[in-house]
Parts: sequence; C-alpha cells; structure tokens
Amino acid sequence: MIEYYQYIKALHLIFVITWFAGLFYIPRLFIYHIEATQKPEPEKSILASQLKLMTRRLWFIITWPSAILASLFAFLLLHLSPGWLSQDWMLVKLGFVALLYAYHIKTHLIFKELQNDVVKWTSNKMRLWNEGSTLILFSVIFLVIVRDALNWIYGVLGIFLLAAMLMLGVKIYKRIRTRNPNA
Repeated sequence: MIEYYQYIKALHLIFVITWFAGLFYIPRLFIYHIEATQKPEPEKSILASQLKLMTRRLWFIITWPSAILASLFAFLLLHLSPGWLSQDWMLVKLGFVALLYAYHIKTHLIFKELQNDVVKWTSNKMRLWNEGSTLILFSVIFLVIVRDALNWIYGVLGIFLLAAMLMLGVKIYKRIRTRNPNA
C-alpha cells in the first residue's frame, strides 16, 4: 500500500480543502439566515426556506462527507507512517484536529437549531464564530509546513495577532454595515 502513499496524501488534502470550504461557507449562510429572521413576511419565510435548503445540502453533501473522508485518509496515512505519532508537531496538529472536530460539532448543533427555526445567535456573533475555522486552518498549515523549525513563541503570538485582526475586521465591517445596510 506504500506505493499509493502520494495518492492517499493527495486525497487527504483534497478532502481537507473541501471540508474547510464547507466550514467557511456554512456560517456565512447562517448569518444570512439569522438576518432573514428580522425581515417582514413573506420575505422572511421565503429566505428562511431557501437558506435551510442550501445549508442542508452544503452540510450533508459536502461538509460532513469531506470531514469523514479527510479523516479516513489521515488515519490511513498515519497507519502507513506510524513514526509521525512520535513527532511533537504531529501531536500538536492532532490537538488542532480535535479542536476542529469540536468546532464542526458545535457548528452542527447551530445548524440543527436553525433548521428548527431556533435563533440563538446574532449575526455579529456568527461572524466571529466564522473566524474559528480560519484560525484553526492557519495554525495547522503553518505547523505542518514549518514543523520542528517552528518557533513556538512567534507561532502563538502570530495566531493571537491573526485573531485580533480578524475580530477588528468584523468590528469594522459592523460599523460599515450600520452606516450602509447594503454594504
């Protein structure tokens, strides 16, 4: 099976990319859904119905299958290269993967609430939630590419700086939207 290693790695990366695509887009659809609940009828019902359909298709046709397939190919890669499990960078990466699954599960719970017309989040809080997958992606990519040469202090500071910049971006966008609702 080792002769198929590069194919397995390529498939793992493809499904990681499609998994993240789903995780990036679904909170955006949640934001639209949350904002649609504040619209007058019949616009509210029409938008909510369409957004439920779009999120259901994205979640069950792209995001969940991609998460499962990315994981299966990852387990296969670890089976073929078990020595990785003794490397610090891989253990840290697996910690971020656990965090990614926690993010995915919480997003699934939000998905179920919105499918049942339960709105507990504001659109602004959902915009902040949307950045969670971005932080995890940056962390994993830098960790995998830089590996042992990673200076942990700079890496941690970089992630905090990225988080601060993302939050600032959300706040600036909120101000812009307050001044111009069509922005």
